[in-house]
Amino acid sequence: MDKRKGVSEVGQLTPAKRHRGTAATSVAVVNTSVAQGPLIQAVQRSSNLQAPIIQLSGHTGEVYACRFDNTGEIIASGSQDRTILLWNTYGANENFGVIKGHKGAVLDLAFSRDSRGLYSASSDATLGVWDVDSGVRVRKHVGHEDIVNSIDRVRRGPELLLSGSDDGSIGLWDPRTKHAVEYMETDFPVLAVAFGEGGNQVFSAGVDEDIKVWDLRQRGVVYTLPGHADSVTSLNVSEDMQYLVSHSMDNTVRTWDIRPFAPESRLIKLYGGAPASDVEKNLLRASFSPDGSQIIAGSADRTVVIWDTLTGKILYKLPGHTGSVNDARFSPLELNVILSGSTDRTLMLGELGKG
Repeated sequence: MDKRKGVSEVGQLTPAKRHRGTAATSVAVVNTSVAQGPLIQAVQRSSNLQAPIIQLSGHTGEVYACRFDNTGEIIASGSQDRTILLWNTYGANENFGVIKGHKGAVLDLAFSRDSRGLYSASSDATLGVWDVDSGVRVRKHVGHEDIVNSIDRVRRGPELLLSGSDDGSIGLWDPRTKHAVEYMETDFPVLAVAFGEGGNQVFSAGVDEDIKVWDLRQRGVVYTLPGHADSVTSLNVSEDMQYLVSHSMDNTVRTWDIRPFAPESRLIKLYGGAPASDVEKNLLRASFSPDGSQIIAGSADRTVVIWDTLTGKILYKLPGHTGSVNDARFSPLELNVILSGSTDRTLMLGELGKG
């Protein structure tokens, strides 16, 4: 995890020159089967992007996190270079701002519900709350004693943040106050956290392999989700709050039934094809599409993998990056638009073909 370290800047938003790689204008990457591998085919345009595949360049270090805002119009990316870059999704894809302030690598990001604020987790052991328009740091959350690997924002009710750290604790934060509302302690580094239904349910996971399910009202673990055979590097809850997807260094992505009265064995399905790396140990992430029908994940084999949630079939295995793909997301605006961030220091923004 040493690659997540970094050094110091003061919070600010500075205009950035637009950087773009070569963008394909008439092709999109589609996949017919895993055995045949990816094909490049001419396809009918299916999104409002300027081109089917766009490379966004500007970071000088590995990209660890990438997010669309809740409108789908803005992209934020966090990097080993300690900066957060802001991009326009549509039009000329300008990199319109650089947010500086963290003293270490930016490992995870989340937009506020109104998309005017941005939350960040860093290897400098802090969380940042930023104003998207000005780039000013509104709040610096201190209290963790080691790298903060993961952050999540509650979806309903009062705005709250959740964090997971190498110090073994899970922090609960009010963005309006500097210090944590409370901490929940574990015995191992926490690599991934996620809010569940109503903000009262919390999921955490890390190097101890089992996913813990906490009830904030009871202040404790109510059950665990065993099954992974190595560190769990990401957690994401579906929009309907009924399912959880996890990504692990055991080379599997898994879905879980988190409904209150689900069967005792809550594992639903295993998904293969997005291997982790024994060398890099990056925190690869997986997430649901907004409608829950698909799962997208980054992979150490330099591809973005998309599965059909129900069947587990690989729908796309997309090339383009030259390094490990650490994060990948669906747009909340156009379900056929995806974003990925990589160790190769770039982001790829593209549309899914209909092949």
